[in-house]
Amino acid sequence: MEAEANNTPALAATPVETPAVSWRARLLKPLLYAGAIAVAGAFTTASWWWSCGWQGCPTPSQLRAWKPTEGGALLARDSAFVSALSPVNRTNVPLALVPAHVQAAFIAVEDRRFHAHHGVDWYGVARATVANVTAGSVREGASTITMQLARNVFLGNRATERTFGRKLLEWRYATLLEGSLSKQDILERYLNVIYLGNGVYGVEGASRDLFGKSVKNISLGEAAMLAGLPKAPSSYSPRRDKARARARRATVFDVLLREGVADSATIQKLRNAPLKLARAEWAPARAVDSWAVEAVRVTLDSLRAAGVIPKALNDAQLRVWSTIDRRAQIAGERAIASGAWQIDQERASGGFAVSGAGSRTQGALVALDPTTGALRAIVGGRRIERRGFNRALRAKRQPGSTFKPFVYAEALRQGFTLASMLEDEPVEIDIGRTMWTPANYGDNYAGHITLRDALARSANAATVRLSSKLSVRRIADLAHAQGITSELPIVPALALGAGAVTPLELTAAYAPFGNGGTRVQPYLVERVEDQFGRVLWSHPRTAAVKVLEATDAFLMTSLMQGVVDRGTGRPVRDAGIRGPVAGKTGTTNDGTDVWFVGFTPTLVASVWFGADDPQPLGWNASGGRLAAPVWARFLRDGWHSPEEDSAWMPPAGIETKQIDIGTGKLASDWCGPSRKEFFVRGSGPRTSCENDPYLAMRDAEPPDWHDSSGGGAGGIDPTQIDPAQIDPAQIAAAVSGVLEAVGGNATARAAADRIISELRKAQRDAAREARREVERVRRELRGMPQAPVPPRPPRERD
Repeated sequence: MEAEANNTPALAATPVETPAVSWRARLLKPLLYAGAIAVAGAFTTASWWWSCGWQGCPTPSQLRAWKPTEGGALLARDSAFVSALSPVNRTNVPLALVPAHVQAAFIAVEDRRFHAHHGVDWYGVARATVANVTAGSVREGASTITMQLARNVFLGNRATERTFGRKLLEWRYATLLEGSLSKQDILERYLNVIYLGNGVYGVEGASRDLFGKSVKNISLGEAAMLAGLPKAPSSYSPRRDKARARARRATVFDVLLREGVADSATIQKLRNAPLKLARAEWAPARAVDSWAVEAVRVTLDSLRAAGVIPKALNDAQLRVWSTIDRRAQIAGERAIASGAWQIDQERASGGFAVSGAGSRTQGALVALDPTTGALRAIVGGRRIERRGFNRALRAKRQPGSTFKPFVYAEALRQGFTLASMLEDEPVEIDIGRTMWTPANYGDNYAGHITLRDALARSANAATVRLSSKLSVRRIADLAHAQGITSELPIVPALALGAGAVTPLELTAAYAPFGNGGTRVQPYLVERVEDQFGRVLWSHPRTAAVKVLEATDAFLMTSLMQGVVDRGTGRPVRDAGIRGPVAGKTGTTNDGTDVWFVGFTPTLVASVWFGADDPQPLGWNASGGRLAAPVWARFLRDGWHSPEEDSAWMPPAGIETKQIDIGTGKLASDWCGPSRKEFFVRGSGPRTSCENDPYLAMRDAEPPDWHDSSGGGAGGIDPTQIDPAQIDPAQIAAAVSGVLEAVGGNATARAAADRIISELRKAQRDAAREARREVERVRRELRGMPQAPVPPRPPRERD
């Protein structure tokens, strides 16, 4: 059976009908988007409003504590006022000293509904809106006294803007002010903050500037003059345009009459009165500016450049807590000024030119805490230069012998001891095509000398020989590790200070010597606050970096105590400074730069003198004679006596031994003078000075300040002096001292220099002959049988 054919016709495709979408549905999605955007916008606007433009709103307590700035403030470490950062011609006065008619005049002209509104006068806003729409431009404002105060305090950087955003912020700040302050407080701050022309702010300053008297003594007519100024202070200032000022005052009189501040008879009498102004313009008495302010401004500028301090905040709106000690700062500025003046007096009497700006003696001083690096005083020149060249921070000069401690510190690190013997004789160093022949000051040489005595005498020849046994690169690396930031030349002359450094970095590099071996980072600012007390920046604490072993730091301190007690730094003791003090003098070629860098347990400070155009500072310029006494004066007047400090104590690992000063070996009753010396445990000498009788035959070292006696001639009876024992060096020093005392002229000084040179030559020749004779005797003794060593007598206990 065959299947039936499928004769059913195929169905044609029918289109699917789309249901109609109503216009409401089509609008729903855009409306949702628009609603979401509106909600987001409202939320953003509200956030912007409540956060005062995302800047953070001041708290009520901050608003109550705020007073109009008189130029910002730099505060010392004890919060004492040092100086204004950016002086403003303003003197704040309490509202009680502002007469009622002055208050009434300002309210009548600037905000007649002041006591009725809550920061924003909505009636005034409506009136101004109608007037401006009618005129087709901005013709009338609606700023209240509270809004003007808000604009001056919070929006000074946007004062010229005419935007709705700025107006909204004015309203926000105005409501904050009204909610935190009374009307009397708002009016008081307004009258003190408002700009009134001629560079003067506030009614007290304007009264003194225009009328030569305090605001409490001005008349109603004078009050009308002041009340007319806020609208356009520069245009209506009577010191600029008296005609416009009189016209503005007449308008104010109309307002005072309309608002009932005065009756028509009084107003008419005031209209007829002449406009009398004080002859002299006014500027407030200010604290004397300070080099510390200039240094702080440098810090503030760098913080602005880094975005830490908003650029909208000028220095007058800041309070800066510094590390400065006010007494030390004042003493430092006085010491440098008087020291530079005295040097110039001496230079002038010696025939040196001191008239040009580049020829005058300049100076610098840096003092800081050796444990933290906090700056206690900074002086950049003999006279304060606003935005000028701060030599303490920027002048790079050769440090001379003040660089030597880094050489000696590296020697200790490489195994030398304070009793190691150095050769102090003329030396020649091959530096390529030429020979370098560094000489000692005055061409005086000691022959063989201990490490301690070499630094105390600032012996150049011995120091150069010592550095040649070390590595100049390692010496430079140690100096950099301790705080020198300038590039140092890797040459033999570096041992004598051939590089150039600033006083700040050299002072900081000395701190590890006195603090046990830790590097410090100098800093001047503890924290910065805005005018409301909000902390903008505070000094970050950094981790300590050890650069010297405590034992080496102590030995270096002991070495430099010897410099002060009996070496080139002795003028510090002669100036009356007692207690634990260490330091080093420095003098560059021809006396171009003179230094003294010294420290106590609580302070490290440097003093530098030199001319901006390098040139000699006199015939006998040296760091010991010119810089050390000024350092002592600063310490005496600006800091407490070192006698109040606890002396440096030997750390663990230090021992003492009695050594012979002529050989550096263990002392013996059969050798020369001796002293107690410090050593790292196990590094002291093991043999006796008796094994080297030649070197043991040495004169006693000069007495230190503990052994000095008063009276003429140092306690010596002139009748007991043997002429045969007079040292030519003593004669030379005496001649130099006499010339210095009487102020010898250039001719006499030149003659004296020739005499001194001949005397020193004779001294060297005599010493050379004596050494030859001793060597001859020693050669003879070598061929003779050794005599038995006599028994030692019993030693007494200390």
